[in-house]
Amino acid sequence: MSAARGWAAEHGHLLAPLDATFQGYRVGIFLKNARAASKKAAEIEQRRAEGLPGVSSAGALPDERREQLEDIDASWCPSWPVTWQRCFHLVRMHLDAGEALPTEAGDVVRQGEDLGRWVQSVRLGWEQLTTVQQWMCEQVLGIEPAAGDEKPPPRRTQADKWAMNYKAARQFFEREGHLRVPRKHIERIIGEDQEERELRLGAWIGNQRSRAATLSRGAALRYRHALGVMRALGTVNRSGLFRSRW
Repeated sequence: MSAARGWAAEHGHLLAPLDATFQGYRVGIFLKNARAASKKAAEIEQRRAEGLPGVSSAGALPDERREQLEDIDASWCPSWPVTWQRCFHLVRMHLDAGEALPTEAGDVVRQGEDLGRWVQSVRLGWEQLTTVQQWMCEQVLGIEPAAGDEKPPPRRTQADKWAMNYKAARQFFEREGHLRVPRKHIERIIGEDQEERELRLGAWIGNQRSRAATLSRGAALRYRHALGVMRALGTVNRSGLFRSRW
């Protein structure tokens, strides 16, 4: 416990990363185990409140130790990831020092944490935060969720990519009357968002042909293997015809 106090006195909090040490003592590992034991104690208390039988206190953090850790830092065991809470605390310390809120990656790095990158992740991932986290960020740090035009466009799924390339292939075929597309050919199409897109149609067609050939070879190999097994079992003759059992 004294090592935990010493580490917290140096860093201003008790949200140590896993590899943290103090005078040779592995504080990070100690706190990880203490958090697990604290959560187990909470689960045991809940089970007892529900009147469930056979509840053992083995492995649970004693109330005395939990209170000692809370005296050092009340937020030492958050309900969400420790890394998130550590960044929150460091941003708050940064603001308390009279500095501006970091908004760009690389602007401010404290104790190995990129605070600008964290603020960006909070704003862009606002919907994934709990109500309490949202309140903390908005009311304590003054962070607001990202506006719609600030969010990056959603990543296209494989189905979306296939549909766009298929549309480009149909467009090429209707214009040229064939699909012998040069390998380096770029086809321009208008997407559903009415934006023009350039697709490497030649490379895509070539990849589809290669996959089809691979599948055909694979199917042939599987057929020959199955035929060999059936011949060994005497169910087909050398011509591949099934032998009658009657």
